[in-house]
Amino acid sequence: MSYSLGIDLGTSGVKIVLVTIDGEIVKEVSKIYPIYYPQSGWAEQHPEDWWYSVKEGIKEILTDVESSQVIGIGVSGQMHGLVLIDKQGDPLLPCILWNDQRSYKETEYLNHKIGKNRLIELTGNIAFPGFTAPKVLWVQNNHPDLFKKTKYICLPKDYINYKLTGQFFTDVSDASGTLYFDVKNRKWSEEMMDILKINEDMLPKVYESYEVVGRTRDSLSQELNIPIHTAVVAGAGDNAAAAVGASVIEEGTIMISLGTSGVVFTPQSKYRSDHQARLHTFCDGNKQWHTMGVILSAASSLKWWVEEIQEESYDTLLEEAIHSPVGSKGLFFLPYLSGERTPYNDPYAKGTFIGLSHQHSRGDMTRAVLEGITFALNDAFKAAAELGVPINKVRALGGGSKSDLWLQIIADVFGKPVEHCISTGGPALGAALLVLRGGRIKNNDENFKNIVPINKVVKPDRKKHQDYHLYYNQFKKLYKHLQKAFKEISRLIK
Repeated sequence: MSYSLGIDLGTSGVKIVLVTIDGEIVKEVSKIYPIYYPQSGWAEQHPEDWWYSVKEGIKEILTDVESSQVIGIGVSGQMHGLVLIDKQGDPLLPCILWNDQRSYKETEYLNHKIGKNRLIELTGNIAFPGFTAPKVLWVQNNHPDLFKKTKYICLPKDYINYKLTGQFFTDVSDASGTLYFDVKNRKWSEEMMDILKINEDMLPKVYESYEVVGRTRDSLSQELNIPIHTAVVAGAGDNAAAAVGASVIEEGTIMISLGTSGVVFTPQSKYRSDHQARLHTFCDGNKQWHTMGVILSAASSLKWWVEEIQEESYDTLLEEAIHSPVGSKGLFFLPYLSGERTPYNDPYAKGTFIGLSHQHSRGDMTRAVLEGITFALNDAFKAAAELGVPINKVRALGGGSKSDLWLQIIADVFGKPVEHCISTGGPALGAALLVLRGGRIKNNDENFKNIVPINKVVKPDRKKHQDYHLYYNQFKKLYKHLQKAFKEISRLIK
């Protein structure tokens, strides 16, 4: 039996899966590591913690596996983080994570100095504090002496690939989230490098996600029980890898991930950028592109609601919500508990219940939460459709997709069939599948379309879809009415 090893370097921990050449997960291991918050709005991790956890996870998952059976390794990971490496190959600072907000001034500088339209022309995206380029400027402004010692600038998963192979390389999907990558032409942007005062020698060489670009270092063979010179592919950013792991690899099918945040991932065969800056445009793991909408509080909104009313059982609340009608008797929930990304890019937006009266029950409020999250996802769905991306069906995954009620609400709001993907492999599975493509074991789209089993297909109710259209239009108006108030409230509580 031959296996590929998929590694997903997440924010809370690393997940490693052992996968057969038929795409079946036979074993998985997870290891956690800490996040550090040294100041308000800051979020950091130590790359050494990642590497230690990856090594321990590999050793555990390969227990009782013959080393010769491992044919390759793929790594996916959290995007946008900044890792600065010195000439000895050691990190100069803790990694500044994707959810770190310290570079807000640098973000404003980039959006105003270059202009949002020009940024979209150059990179397919506008600047956000989460992206890598503002973090580079922040280090230059606040730690110039340390930045002068920087030999390489890399992303989180690329550090793991460096520790595995001794080489610095990245892939097009992860590079797309830096804001110094020309997404349309799949190369580093010379103009952005000039603006950031960095040269291409400081950046990893860029490959397609499935390309075999390195071999494991000799010293790791005995330590990790892997073959000498095991093949390592370039890997992918977490959402691009998750799409491969869910067989969402061609136009017509979109992926909705119902995790802490919510993601609407839309593959596209040709480059399309959103000049209204509602969606990100990135390269994907399949030599194409994708647009991606992100709402910051998806399943985390439901988790907040469950915890705040001190109900221990999700099932109890969801059962109550089943008996609430479409539109929750005129009750709306705006799920902006952490501000919002798509489509407003508004850090001041707030979570809100609107329309409460004595007639509303706990079940109505729970259903309103589910509907509000789905309406927010629909903002991204509509934006993708406006770009001309064909959308025939929706594939849902993540913790929230376990709810039959939520899947039905999504189908009814979107007006599209929703397939439930039962795989729990996520980005780690996608990384392992990239190995199979890179090794020419499965090297065309047909081999990957049906590799992930579908548990069920939920069809939309046409009458409910028509009703939801009216409620969604009202939902859209509520943000516009409250936008100014949200900012004023933020000033009050500072």
